[in-house]
Amino acid sequence: MDNGLNYSGRKVLVTAGAAGIGLAIATRFKDLGASVFVTDVDEEAVQRASSSGFSASVSDVSVEAQVAELMEEVDAALGGLDVLVNNAGIAGPTGPIDQLDGDAWRKTFDVNVHGQFYAVKHALPMLRKAEEPTIVNLSSAAGRLGMAGRSPYSASKWAVVGLTKTLAIELGGEGIRVNAICPGAVNGPRISAVIDAKAAMLGRPVQEVSDLYHGQSSLNRLVDAEDIANMAVFLAGPLAKNVNGQAMAVDGNTEKLY
Repeated sequence: MDNGLNYSGRKVLVTAGAAGIGLAIATRFKDLGASVFVTDVDEEAVQRASSSGFSASVSDVSVEAQVAELMEEVDAALGGLDVLVNNAGIAGPTGPIDQLDGDAWRKTFDVNVHGQFYAVKHALPMLRKAEEPTIVNLSSAAGRLGMAGRSPYSASKWAVVGLTKTLAIELGGEGIRVNAICPGAVNGPRISAVIDAKAAMLGRPVQEVSDLYHGQSSLNRLVDAEDIANMAVFLAGPLAKNVNGQAMAVDGNTEKLY
């Protein structure tokens, strides 16, 4: 029985897809029958993904020329594209705004916002040929809430939501749906590094800050990468055929970020 999650014959690109949340998303699509291409800046992770059956290449989404070349590789490997998952992102610097480094601020936007712009721009020729083209952008709970000490990250993730809603209007007439996912704190090494940096900024014990992060949602727990993957496959499929321009929270009802 088709439960709306049959991705046989569909072609998917996941940026930063060789590890972490991106790998969970790529694996979920692959398990549902999709042909999946992953790209990442981590060469060793890309090699592991390639050994696991993914088409894969190394690229930096913050460099437009590399993104343009990436889309040529995707077209050659998959023969087109149905689903673009803009997952690539970095945490950016932590600290009071008057102490932040300008280059680090710009780098956060280069990856988190400009990278999504480049990917959409250069993927559109393929997506316009697809029958049910969809774009899924990764934002964050920080893209709907303020986050003290993380202004570049939060600002960039708000920008992703704005980009998503604008693209949904701009591309909806062509049948291209565009939505965003706003994860809460996701279990893994990245959130551990963020907690360490936040503890250092606040001068508080790491465990104390970790407890705050675990308790910032109504469910009193972190989100798993698989939760984000499940939302991605829903948004990209026919069950969400009339879901467009939305920022979908997967955060256990997070109402305050630490």
